[in-house]
Amino acid sequence: MTQKKLLFIVNPRAGRNKSRSPLFDVIALCSEAGYLISVHKTTAPGDATQTAQREGGNYDLVVAVGGDGTLNEVITGLMSLEQRPLLGYLPQGSTNDFAASLHISDHPVTAAMSMLRSTPRALDIGRWNERSFVYVASFGAFTRTSYAASQAAKNALGHFAYILEGVKDLNTLRPYHIRLTADGEVLDGEYLFGAVCNSTSIGGLMKLSPERVVLDDGKFEMLLIPNPKNPLELQNLLLALVNQQYDSPELIFRHVSSLQLETEEELPWSLDGEYAPSVPVVNIENRCRALSMLL
Repeated sequence: MTQKKLLFIVNPRAGRNKSRSPLFDVIALCSEAGYLISVHKTTAPGDATQTAQREGGNYDLVVAVGGDGTLNEVITGLMSLEQRPLLGYLPQGSTNDFAASLHISDHPVTAAMSMLRSTPRALDIGRWNERSFVYVASFGAFTRTSYAASQAAKNALGHFAYILEGVKDLNTLRPYHIRLTADGEVLDGEYLFGAVCNSTSIGGLMKLSPERVVLDDGKFEMLLIPNPKNPLELQNLLLALVNQQYDSPELIFRHVSSLQLETEEELPWSLDGEYAPSVPVVNIENRCRALSMLL
């Protein structure tokens, strides 16, 4: 019988304050489970994508070891392959939104044991123009939070670093005029924030009920925060966000499979916490059950 092959793609910069010693135990576990192991340590941004694209087709299982950005890079590489291996994830970042949605332990050995005894689960993968994302594409308020916090701050403060950066954003809060067509519905107006996600957590700041998020239904959850026109609307909007009442009239919440967003403004995006520059037209589509993941 041919021995199964496993490739670990490890970001050594993710969660620098975390010990790397458990990874030796993880490698031993996977070897005992019958895998022939290879390990690649990334050396620069984009390296994980190139490695997954170049090597992924030669393996039965590719495991991303790092934060959500590392996972995004690995998935981007795998999505370019016709025959895609199984995906695994050992979260080692400072804020692991997607792992929290999937209930993946942040302890490598616990996560690896669960991965090895699990059955593959299909995942929807997002396409943002030519780029991929696995759990969120967002713009506007708090968007720059995820990539603006320094790696040192993320490592030292974890989730709190994101909140600190988010508070800074409040000083420059501004609406963006966009025209958005989502599954045939046209929305034209000014919005403070928008997110398309496949996760129970949006940017580490807002939470969705697990009952509302199905990871392989061909649908994203879309949340838009309109620009309030008066102090009462602002108060009601903040209450709706704090109480997670996303069906409130002050917010726009939909389940959508594809959308197109047009704007004439400078509108930077965040894809799984990684920066994406402004473009006049963004097309987002759900690639239903595009990858299988061991959870």
